[in-house]
Amino acid sequence: MKNRGQTAPDQDTWPPEVRPGQSLELLKALHILTRDGKLNQDSRRKLKQVYHLFQFIEKPLLAMLADRQAQGDTRPLVLADHGAGKSYLGFIIQDLFFKPQALQHGRAVGQVIGIETRAELVTASQQLANQLGFAQGMHFVNASVSQASQNQALPTQVDMVTALHACDTATDDAIAFGLAKQAKAMALVPCCQAEVASHLRSHKALNLSRTPLAELWRHPLHTREIGSQLTNVLRCLLLEAQGYQVTVTELVGWEHSLKNELILAQYTGQRKQSAAQRLQALLEAFGLTSLNERFSAHK
Repeated sequence: MKNRGQTAPDQDTWPPEVRPGQSLELLKALHILTRDGKLNQDSRRKLKQVYHLFQFIEKPLLAMLADRQAQGDTRPLVLADHGAGKSYLGFIIQDLFFKPQALQHGRAVGQVIGIETRAELVTASQQLANQLGFAQGMHFVNASVSQASQNQALPTQVDMVTALHACDTATDDAIAFGLAKQAKAMALVPCCQAEVASHLRSHKALNLSRTPLAELWRHPLHTREIGSQLTNVLRCLLLEAQGYQVTVTELVGWEHSLKNELILAQYTGQRKQSAAQRLQALLEAFGLTSLNERFSAHK
């Protein structure tokens, strides 16, 4: 009997971009491979982007797994993927990391939880996991990012939080979830940061008379760009104030996507008071004190 979700026996027929051990059936189901196992140019670019993101996720997972082993802790790692959509990212992480690690250790070493607000996508992801033999290591929850912290179906603590293109304040909700669940690492790709820009826009006349800095967002296009940039700066300062070491890098080349900023956070436990002070100073300088609760450094 063919083992569902396993790779074809003849590795010489694989496209060279596909890594040994990957599930070809999964890549076909995700429309990365065609039905006959080929890659077109768009899929080749997509797979390259996935591998690039995965390398940032794999490193902290390996470190956490090594720490568990050193302590004799056999509890599986828990990764929560917010705004999972079709769980594209979650399936790839399960296939590239947790599945081979389980084979190496002779036991399950982790679980991916996909959190998605659209019930039909949650159902479809669960069906795909069942079909390809991924169900043991994957779980799907129908909830919004903001509801997830209170959802009883989710564990009280998670090890890593991912949020790929979580729209507007959903990225802030993912950060709040990670803080509440004591996540050791977060990988966030923000999208459509509209909230701060709307606040800048609504107080523009006052700010223009109050500070020359307001020239940075006097024009509508600049308002959107400054709002997006400032949102992510505030998020990074919040994470640093909460004890995370933060790195900001590119997800892919700018020619592929304008929503390209990847925020990586690793928990160290060393809260930075200077980050909290700068966060508050920025909120005041840009007339955003109404957002104090969202960006509170004292959570």
